[in-house]
Amino acid sequence: MTIKVYTVSREGHVRILREETEVKPLDRPEPSDRFPACECPRCLEATR
Repeated sequence: MTIKVYTVSREGHVRILREETEVKPLDRPEPSDRFPACECPRCLEATR
């Protein structure tokens, strides 16, 4: 797996923050690395 970090301005200019690098994915992410549950009205309704 590779990752490359860059930004894009409103005008479409691309600036590379970090060149492409090989990374080893985690087998299982730590619980603190996960996104919190969505709290929008649509998602809250779906869980009831």
